[in-house]
Amino acid sequence: MAYSDVREYTHLTDEEVEEIGRELDEIRAEVEASRGQADRDYVLRVIALQRRLAVAGRITLFASMFPPAWLLGTALLSSAKILENMEIGHNTMHGQWDWMNDPEIHSSNWEWDTTQPAEQWKHSHNYIHHQFTNVLGHDNDVGYGILRMSRDQKWTPYNLGQPVYNALLALFFEYGVALHDLDIEAIRKGKKDPKLLKKQLKQIGDKIGKQALKDYVLYPAMTGPAFFHTLSANFTSNIVRNVWAYMIIFCGHFPDGAVHFDEKELEDETRAEWYLRQMLGSANFEGGKLLHLMSGQLGYQIEHHLFPDLPSNRYAEVSVKVKDICKRNGIPYTTGPLHRQYGQVIRTIMKLSLPNRRTKDDATPPPPARKGRLSDEERPGRRSELGRWTNTAASV
Repeated sequence: MAYSDVREYTHLTDEEVEEIGRELDEIRAEVEASRGQADRDYVLRVIALQRRLAVAGRITLFASMFPPAWLLGTALLSSAKILENMEIGHNTMHGQWDWMNDPEIHSSNWEWDTTQPAEQWKHSHNYIHHQFTNVLGHDNDVGYGILRMSRDQKWTPYNLGQPVYNALLALFFEYGVALHDLDIEAIRKGKKDPKLLKKQLKQIGDKIGKQALKDYVLYPAMTGPAFFHTLSANFTSNIVRNVWAYMIIFCGHFPDGAVHFDEKELEDETRAEWYLRQMLGSANFEGGKLLHLMSGQLGYQIEHHLFPDLPSNRYAEVSVKVKDICKRNGIPYTTGPLHRQYGQVIRTIMKLSLPNRRTKDDATPPPPARKGRLSDEERPGRRSELGRWTNTAASV
């Protein structure tokens, strides 16, 4: 079920919630104060690696008529595209490297190698998704307007096709993301501003055209007689990148333990309560350094949602402190092997293709109330001086 209050869900008092918020603010301040040359060197190394992989892949594909060269070139190019999208593009557009004041590695200038225009992505993802994480009716990432991902979402016969929609979304994920900021639900209800829709469609069309020209015309043409082999390698690389990005993102938001909320949670939500919602609405997965690198450090999705604009290479150290906060306060810290997290996602997609009466609710129950807790009537009211948490209060 979707919950209305993170404080009640976690059985925490107002004072405890605000103390958690203060601890998390301290973590942010510590990382911000310690950013420096090591972080700069990290992102520059990753960018250099990505570009070498891309060049190596393009050069290898000049011999793509030969199967070994096709396989190697495709693998190199797939790796380059994954790195660019996940660890570089996604994180750069979050503003993680803006503190360096490098105009080439800045959220205002980076345009990534995928079909969604950066401007639209920063609105649909940085603002809408990160501000309203897992709030039904507000966070369009809950199913991407295609899939039913919560039992609180109304079932219709359309949802019977979810296994097919899910497979197509995985294969062509960049196009699903490209259409994301259009807000399909608003278009269906006739609430979308026609002028804005026209502008967005033009931006998307221009970006898709540029991507198609680059991957399916210019680069294949450069390889001469290997044109069609290179074209197929480029297409395959995009599919590999799409499936990988889809899996990583879904594993961070839809395994068991990732909680959904209704819009009542947003009423007078404080910064500390926003922090709690991010912790409860996200999920991590476990793995080595290579896996985390290729996933854009989104194996630390909880930490990313708490601090989306902090350097991604710092999430591992931050996760130790966040996990400790969760343990001390009885807050679930959802994590597990990647294969298990994805298995739970697939099971949810399959089950929610059917009406609720046909399936069992696998939602993770709230943590048990600890002894000595005050009742809602005994708790003091929320601290009004904290105000309402919006994305204008800080970079989200």
